Amino acid sequence: MRSPNRVRFLVLVPALAGLLLVAACGSGSAGHHSSMAGMAHSDGDPDDPMYMGDGLATTDQGYTFAPTADSVATAGFGFRVLGPDGKPVTAFEPEQTKLMHFYLIRSDLSGFQHVHPTMAADGTWTAPTAAAGPGTYRVYAQFIAKGADGKAVALVLSKQVASAGSAPDRPLPAASATTTVDGYTLTVDSSQLMAGMAMPLKVSVSQDGKPVTDLEPYLETYAHLSGFHAGDLAMAHLHPQGGVATTPTGGPDLTFEATLPKAGLWRMYLQFQTGGVLHTAAVTLDVR
Repeated sequence: MRSPNRVRFLVLVPALAGLLLVAACGSGSAGHHSSMAGMAHSDGDPDDPMYMGDGLATTDQGYTFAPTADSVATAGFGFRVLGPDGKPVTAFEPEQTKLMHFYLIRSDLSGFQHVHPTMAADGTWTAPTAAAGPGTYRVYAQFIAKGADGKAVALVLSKQVASAGSAPDRPLPAASATTTVDGYTLTVDSSQLMAGMAMPLKVSVSQDGKPVTDLEPYLETYAHLSGFHAGDLAMAHLHPQGGVATTPTGGPDLTFEATLPKAGLWRMYLQFQTGGVLHTAAVTLDVR
């Protein structure tokens, strides 16, 4: 029989852990837009999370996102990442097989692009983006830089850009538990999501009412998921649980570790590959 003191201890520990997690999610430097919006994993230990920020800062932890232009009206986008010494950074570590992930999104959360830039010897990156239509956009660079001390620094930095001309905003699609793309139906279970808490987000993929089990590897996983918050365009990169090496079949069920720092509407973009074709599905989630 357990003693009264042991019972009280068992009850208090989970409660204390929850309080500590909430406090951690709410703390941070305002100048760095601190949050737990994005996390990365080091190559040495896949269970070792590293802070990446919420994507709203242009400069964070001494690193600066420095585009070579402020327009996305033409194809291709150039930029550098400047280190604490003001010089272009040329040493990076791969994150989901790529040294750099680049995103572009319109202010109305449409026009999503996710590409993988190439770097020149001088540290200048070129992102193979398609020309964007008129409007205001935000571009994001997600990377893991190697600092002068050899330590990895994981960040998402961004900047507002534009494409000349005017065009009306597209209404944000209503929150939904399902979406379709290229004949595939995705069912999203976001019932456990809570702002500021690390919770699972589950997605099931089907085609013609049948579960899909032939998803192909994409960036060492079976799907890539990123989200953008309505209003301020905060970004979250959600990491899948289990990679190709540990998951015997591609689908139908996918689980992501979701830490969305803010309540409200999020536009989520899920990318998956079948038959050598990359599909991009979009769905709106209402996070409480």
